[in-house]
Amino acid sequence: MKYLYYPGCSLKVTGKPYEDSLLAVFNALEEEIEEVNDWNCCGATAYSAVDQMKAFALAARNLALAEEQGGEKAELVAPCAACYLVLNKTCHSIQDYPARVGLQVKRALKAGNLTYKGTVNIRHPLDVFANDIGLEVIEKRVKNKLAGLKVACYYGCQIVRPYAEFDDQHQPMTMDNIIKALGAEPVNWSLKTRCCGGSLSATVSDDALSLSRILIKEAKRRGADIITTACSLCQFNLECFQEKLKQKGDQPGETEIPVAYFTQIMGKALGIDEAKLGFKQSFMPLETLF
Repeated sequence: MKYLYYPGCSLKVTGKPYEDSLLAVFNALEEEIEEVNDWNCCGATAYSAVDQMKAFALAARNLALAEEQGGEKAELVAPCAACYLVLNKTCHSIQDYPARVGLQVKRALKAGNLTYKGTVNIRHPLDVFANDIGLEVIEKRVKNKLAGLKVACYYGCQIVRPYAEFDDQHQPMTMDNIIKALGAEPVNWSLKTRCCGGSLSATVSDDALSLSRILIKEAKRRGADIITTACSLCQFNLECFQEKLKQKGDQPGETEIPVAYFTQIMGKALGIDEAKLGFKQSFMPLETLF
C-alpha cells in the first residue's frame, strides 16, 4: 500500500529527528510513502480559537491536495499529534456539519481551485505500524533486539482524545505493543496520556515545567531507562527543559532521562544507522542506551 505523508511544520524544524526516523523506518519495512505536494500549515490547535471556519479551511486544503494526489481513499499519515488531531477534527466537522462547516470549506477551497470529496483517511503512524504492517512483521525485521531496555511509552493528550480512532482513550497500548515487538520492556505507568504542558512552555513556563516534572519523575520511579513519544512538542518539553528543572531545585539525576521518538527506537532495533535516525540531535545522549 502507498501512503501519503503530511509532515506539518514541526517535523521540518525542531522535530526533524522524528521525520528522519519515520521515513527511515518506512523504508526499512519496504513501505512506500510520499510527501503531499505543496502542503501548508494545518493551523495547529491555536488557529481555531482565532477563527474556527478559517482554521477548518486551512486544514482542509491539505486534505484536498492529498485527495488530488492520492485519489479516493488516500491514506494520509500525520505523525505530529497536533496535525493528526486538527486534520481529524476537520474531517469529522465537514462530515458532521455539512451545512455549516462543509459548505464554507467548499467555498474556500473553490477560491483556490480545489475540491474535497471527503474520502481521505487520516492515519497515525502508530496505527499504520501496528495494524497495517503488523507486529509480527516488525518483530521478524528486528536486527538489534532491545532486550533489557525499559521504556515509558508516552502518548500525550492529542493522539487518542477526543478521537479514539485506533486505541483506547485512557489506556492506549499501541506504542507499548510495538516496543514489545522490538524486544524492549514497556513499563506499566498510568500517566501515558497526561499533559506534558504543551504550548504552556512558551507562555506559562513554570506550570509547564511542573507538568513535565511529574511525568519524568514517575517514569524514573517506574524504572524506565528512556521515555518515548509520538509528539514533537511532548518530546521537546520533556527533554529540553531538564536543565531548568535542576535550576528549580531538582536534585542531579532526579529529573534526567533520555527522551526519544518511538520511530528512533524502532529504527535502532531495525538496524538503521544512528545518523539517519537523528540520534546526535538529542540533548540527552541516546547512543549509550543501545
